[in-house]
Amino acid sequence: MTNSTPPFDLGAACTHLSARDEKLAELIQSTAQFQLDEILAESPYAALLEAITHQSISGKAAATIFARVKALSSTGAIPTPQEMLKLKKPALRKAGLSGAKILAMKDLAQKTIDGIVPTLEQAEKMSDEELVERLVSVRGIGAWTVEMFLIFRLGRPDVLPIHDLGVKKGWSVTYGKKHMPTPKQLLAFGERWRPYRTVASWYMWRAFGRAGAKITNKIRPAKTRRRKPNKPPGKHNRPARKRTAR
Repeated sequence: MTNSTPPFDLGAACTHLSARDEKLAELIQSTAQFQLDEILAESPYAALLEAITHQSISGKAAATIFARVKALSSTGAIPTPQEMLKLKKPALRKAGLSGAKILAMKDLAQKTIDGIVPTLEQAEKMSDEELVERLVSVRGIGAWTVEMFLIFRLGRPDVLPIHDLGVKKGWSVTYGKKHMPTPKQLLAFGERWRPYRTVASWYMWRAFGRAGAKITNKIRPAKTRRRKPNKPPGKHNRPARKRTAR
């Protein structure tokens, strides 16, 4: 199913965010209206199988490899979990998958059969937190990949990808900061955006894209507190000796 209309009240979301955050209100007014290019209601298995293919390579190369993987199935569609477990490593390597990706795909298939990875119907009834917990148990799948699934596959309204570079740099642009926030800082700041953190994140991406590389490349990494090294005992910080009576 393809649908660019989010499954939540966008007007209510923008009104809420604008009332809670003046800078975000300005951004909402000055940029394009929120939309997800396409919400593909795919099963977690199908979405994550494709996501594993895309890891660390270009989209064009990943699409070519994924087409070869699908060609290995009996139907020419995405291999079922059962088929994936039966596919031999040499055939998958020939399709263009690395050893790590093959192990990840087979783990995904096994966890789908075992019921750890839910069906689409089950996923739609589960909370974001429960889905993240279930899906990151799959080898090679991190929180960011699951968050993108929640946003772009399920259209969940309250997802904040705190490790996403575009969101962090977009935040720095929007709020006039020279440094990116730490994930912990962004998570705390994003509390004001609940329950529409997906929409706020989307506008951070827009701010990042609109600013351009000339500006965003100047944004520095997050500040981290440096621990002061313990000073060795010296002339002025040596513990005082107790005087003993003679």
